[in-house]
Amino acid sequence: MDIVLSKNLKQKQNLKFTPSLKKSIDLLQLSRFELIKKIEKEIEENPFLEKKEEISSVIGKYEQDFNFDVESKLTLRESLIKQLDDFDLNKKQIELSTILIDCIDESGRLAEDTYEIEKISKYIFHANEIEEAIKNIIQKMDPPGVGYRNHKECIKIQINNSNLSAKKKALIMEIIFNENLDELDKIKKKLIKKGVSEKNFNQAVDEIKKCDLSPGLNFEKIRFIEPDLKVSINDKDFNIDFIDESFPIIKIDYDLITQVKKEIHSKKNSKILEKINEAKWLLTSVKKRNDTVKKVGEYICSKQIDFFEDNPLKINTLNNKEIANQIGVHPSTISRILRHKYIETPKGVIPFKSLLVSSVSKIRNISDLQLMKLIKDIIDSEKNPKSDKKIAIELNKKGYGLARRTITKYRKKNNIPSSRYR
Repeated sequence: MDIVLSKNLKQKQNLKFTPSLKKSIDLLQLSRFELIKKIEKEIEENPFLEKKEEISSVIGKYEQDFNFDVESKLTLRESLIKQLDDFDLNKKQIELSTILIDCIDESGRLAEDTYEIEKISKYIFHANEIEEAIKNIIQKMDPPGVGYRNHKECIKIQINNSNLSAKKKALIMEIIFNENLDELDKIKKKLIKKGVSEKNFNQAVDEIKKCDLSPGLNFEKIRFIEPDLKVSINDKDFNIDFIDESFPIIKIDYDLITQVKKEIHSKKNSKILEKINEAKWLLTSVKKRNDTVKKVGEYICSKQIDFFEDNPLKINTLNNKEIANQIGVHPSTISRILRHKYIETPKGVIPFKSLLVSSVSKIRNISDLQLMKLIKDIIDSEKNPKSDKKIAIELNKKGYGLARRTITKYRKKNNIPSSRYR
């Protein structure tokens, strides 16, 4: 066999991770507070950067709007860990509760589902133990609403911990869990037919709207929660504005650049040129970051308009990939943008991330809440108890494409026993 040496040329596309690209990615991940601090630092260190106009200092603004006692407060995690002492727990319960607390994000939401927590615990704890600890320990803690998995559960926890009458609580639970969530008007008509007065219904909805959908944000230590965007709503129209107040407007001192360039014309100074380039980069990158954050906020709000306006129970499925496709960036960019970004809404300050709800089906958009409602409707109307497999088949005939284990998971979340015990 002959040995032949040959040269083959191939074209290959590679993404070069340049220092400039890395800096841009790092900038995207910064919260508003972190970004302001970075800009202030750059202005101090880079002579070619200056503020475009005199605005009140960031610290001055915080002195007006924030109580600096917040620095001495505990973080959410520290507060929850401390509260474990208030429960009569054995060693195993403390271990499980600590795992659950570590799975709670900055807004107070339990970010991992039961099955994922089983994995995290290396299967020392099982689903029923985990659910029991969530409901009887974590969700009994302050702030009310902590440990929620979705906004409905967040509302439920706060209502159950309120001083409302049992009758009002029952009506609110009926609104939250037993009705079509598409339109409050439909829910109202149905309940009025059942004998509920319009006044009582409206009072119940008002109580729902009072609930804090991000109860954990009050426990952030030192890092101040300051939203980048503000949404204002009028009828079905909404407007998104970048909050300019307290945000430093920077510009490049071109007069200084011209003067310096004349002086170093004969002898180049790489450090000075680097500072000039850094100033130009920061100006461009900050604008791009803020514009991208606004685009993401606009698309999220366009999808969740009903949630913001008149229906606090309705939230549509939305994920990173959908947003990325809409605004023309990579899904990983969206992940970075969502980190520590907040939006001021009629419901208070909310993290961007809490407005994203994944679809439980790969072929059809359906949120976990909507699936739980469908499962409950099927079980409520059954003459003979249906197994999870039969429920899956029934829903898949309608095009949902769901596995039996998915039905089992969300049936359990609904606190509905299996067909054997129904």
